[in-house]
Amino acid sequence: MQFFHTGGHRRMRGMETGKTRIRHSVFTEIARLAYDYEGGDYAKALEELTYKICPGDPDDIGAYRNSLFLERAVVGERLRLAMGLPTRKLGEYNSIADGIEDAIVAEKHYEPPLINVVKFACNRCPVDLVRVTDGCQGCLEHPCMEICPRGAISKVNGHAKIDNDKCVRCGKCAHTCSFHAIIHQQRPCAKACGMKCIGSDDHGRAQIDYAKCTSCGQCLVACPFGAISDKSQIFQTVMAIKSETPVYCVLAPSFVGQFGPDAVPEKMKAIFKRLGFTDVYEAAIGADLCVIEEAADFLEEVPAKHPFMVTSCCPSWSDMVRKLFPEFEQNISVAMTPMVLTARFVKKQHPGCKVVFVGPCDAKKLEASRKTVRSDVDFVLTFEEVLGMCAAKGIDKECIPMTEAEPLKQSGKDARMFAVSGGVAQAVVNAIKSMDPDRKVKVAKAAGLDECRKLLLMAKAGKYDGYLLEGMACPGGCVAGAGTLCDIGKAYKSVSHFAHKAGYSCAYDTEYKDYLPLIEEKQ
Repeated sequence: MQFFHTGGHRRMRGMETGKTRIRHSVFTEIARLAYDYEGGDYAKALEELTYKICPGDPDDIGAYRNSLFLERAVVGERLRLAMGLPTRKLGEYNSIADGIEDAIVAEKHYEPPLINVVKFACNRCPVDLVRVTDGCQGCLEHPCMEICPRGAISKVNGHAKIDNDKCVRCGKCAHTCSFHAIIHQQRPCAKACGMKCIGSDDHGRAQIDYAKCTSCGQCLVACPFGAISDKSQIFQTVMAIKSETPVYCVLAPSFVGQFGPDAVPEKMKAIFKRLGFTDVYEAAIGADLCVIEEAADFLEEVPAKHPFMVTSCCPSWSDMVRKLFPEFEQNISVAMTPMVLTARFVKKQHPGCKVVFVGPCDAKKLEASRKTVRSDVDFVLTFEEVLGMCAAKGIDKECIPMTEAEPLKQSGKDARMFAVSGGVAQAVVNAIKSMDPDRKVKVAKAAGLDECRKLLLMAKAGKYDGYLLEGMACPGGCVAGAGTLCDIGKAYKSVSHFAHKAGYSCAYDTEYKDYLPLIEEKQ
């Protein structure tokens, strides 16, 4: 369980900070605008929201950036992104509401880029810098000087000094200093990016190479200045809910514990119905069906056609395979993701309805905008965005009586464990055992795109022939997705507890498996 402690920004999960408070306010106000506003001057409404979220004080000092005007400008960009609109171009006149007519609809697909850098919010953090702090004691031993492989450290006025022209940023001096007086600073967003797609523009501000980006959203989580944000479909989802079309929620397995201790699984249907949804389905229904497909796929493909198989559930992982290791694209399982399978199931059950996938993942937003998926999944929201909807509607989870509780019992243990690293592979192994008890299946897994890259390099070297390879873009699995709200360790325990309460385990025991041929048909 080492992934619970791999990086400061991950340890911050579940803690309210200035950044999370602003994000929550933006999502809440956009949801409230959609629920309550009945036409009129949306441009004026958006402008007023910047003042409502950043009310300021008599001295015009901002609460977070020491500039009230800068805070309002950044919030204005966040409001645009929350409406599904692009950030504005710098250097030319434009209104906060430019393009608003494209967002005031009940249907709108995400348009790339999904993950955006708000340039004037970026702090121009050091990209990669080793420096000596005031904590240096000028000690007699000076191990930093002795261990430096390039002789980049000298003693000046009794204290260590680093020659940055010689320094290779190996970090050995920082590790050996007894006083922890030497620090290795890296740009948080770039450090969190497993695709190495974040660089700098001409002004030193973060810049994303979208040809490499897989939209995992970990840079968004890592940036302590809140300079990176994603687009949302909150407004359009609420507009659809207010229409006469039934809207169903497909809830990802990682939901457990994300909305606070009072939002127990048994209250999920009541919560979403109060938001205006018609009903709730577990995405783990599709996870069970996905397992059946991947198990059959593995038995047929490995090693007869391919030396190993790559799981298909995490869109950032499979996108990484295609971008960095295109020779392995044919090794990706042909199984549809649980989101798509469940959405197709819901639309078979309720023709003409709308489906909203609610989960932890930014990459799912782009997956849903693919032409092959658009007819299945109408909207994608994160847990963080749904929390804003709850606040807008004044839903207090504590006050929902257990008399309204309705157990979720649509899926099995293995499917619910899709939310954590290793869960997908274990579910496929269990299914294969049901099909062919004598077949031995070897598994290798990785969580976090840095580790996923290493896994694929090993596979390229022939180390994983005959294996099932599971990759998840987020550290620890979906419980650490960019749209999660809960401490990762607590989330793991909550998901595991809920999974073990399921009425069955293996995917082959699901009552929905007979629907699979119908769901696989083209719509």
